[in-house]
Amino acid sequence: MKILAIEVECPHTHPEQMQAYLMSEAAKVWELYQKEIIREAYFEKDHHSAVLIFECENLSEAQAVVRSLPLVEAGLIDFNLLPLIPYDGFARLFA
Repeated sequence: MKILAIEVECPHTHPEQMQAYLMSEAAKVWELYQKEIIREAYFEKDHHSAVLIFECENLSEAQAVVRSLPLVEAGLIDFNLLPLIPYDGFARLFA
């Protein structure tokens, strides 16, 4: 199942607090990318917020993956998770 994960900065977070975690965060994202759990990783252009595409069995697995990220563990960010399904609108073309 594909799951869209959009970063949400926690209200009390200041950018300088994140500095200590950025190297370990990048290493964790790389590890998950190599395991094909994270399929795509982006930053949103205007706010530099992370946008990730997960490939997980279900939403619970994606939630566990998010909890393993160092910035999430530190309580500095969280993610909104949106399970995705294939677009079925093309069926209208052939009805």
